Amino acid sequence: MRGRAIAAFVLGALVAGPAGAAAKPCPAVPIALVTLGTMGGPVPDDNRSQPANALVRGNAVYLVDVGDGTVGQLARAGIALPRVKAVFLSHLHADHTGGLNAVLALRNQILVKDRLTVYGPPGTRQLVAGIVASMQPAAKAGYGIPGQPWGPPEESVTAVEIAGGADFAVGDMRVRAVQNSHYDFAPGSPEDQSYKSLALRFEVPGRSIAYTGDTGPSAAVEQLAAGADLLVSEMIDIDTTMARVGQNAPDMPAVARQNMVRHLTTHHLSPQDVGKLAARAGAKALVVTHFAGGTAGPARLAAVLEEVRQGFRGAVALASDLDCY
Repeated sequence: MRGRAIAAFVLGALVAGPAGAAAKPCPAVPIALVTLGTMGGPVPDDNRSQPANALVRGNAVYLVDVGDGTVGQLARAGIALPRVKAVFLSHLHADHTGGLNAVLALRNQILVKDRLTVYGPPGTRQLVAGIVASMQPAAKAGYGIPGQPWGPPEESVTAVEIAGGADFAVGDMRVRAVQNSHYDFAPGSPEDQSYKSLALRFEVPGRSIAYTGDTGPSAAVEQLAAGADLLVSEMIDIDTTMARVGQNAPDMPAVARQNMVRHLTTHHLSPQDVGKLAARAGAKALVVTHFAGGTAGPARLAAVLEEVRQGFRGAVALASDLDCY
């Protein structure tokens, strides 16, 4: 009983939410999106958390990518962890998945009974299985009360692998996926079958939100985002990003640097690419995230915004952490 009482106390505190939530107020829309983390790439930043977003529909919350620090960002947004009903992974790079362990393990520790479903590309089952294995020692020890382990971690989560063309419902929300161009693997090759990167679209009555994930220019993503009320797009500012890479890895070999430039220019979207994508899709509004170079100065951010607007004349926002749209 003592172990259950401790867990109940912790759960109650989390359900109540933090006293000093810092998120900006959400608009009165059928489903809102909170940009929990707007950084991109594996290099940490002191102003932006790793890539993560929260779809908020009433009391239900759905995570879309879960970079390192997601649980802390949820707390800052005033979102209690038990409200999270599902997780969607666009791809399995660590900057987009690094916070999943904390989401799963802390839910298990506070004895959340609802099984959480993690949707993602091929490899998601392997990723989740590894996390579940890492949770076993703590779950068996529990709070150190003899005979009071936490629930079996494997019973707390289900992994569902999806691919391009997926079209399914989660509650009253329709979810669609397409394969984007974040990877260069030849169609049908063993690598293509094993490693995929997805763009996602979420629709509820009255609002649709399209999320590019990490991608280069892609006709499939344009089609997925067609007419979306809100398009949430990644972006790479090449100059800022490569300057940051140079600061963090000044001795990077020339070949590695060339491969990095190739990755950034073909597997991601420039500001001009983002504007073209939004215009071709006919999106009603655009939110730009995934600032791999960190937070640039005001002059550079203004220039980036102007570059996006060269192709898209609709409403554009450069997201910060904990913004809500």
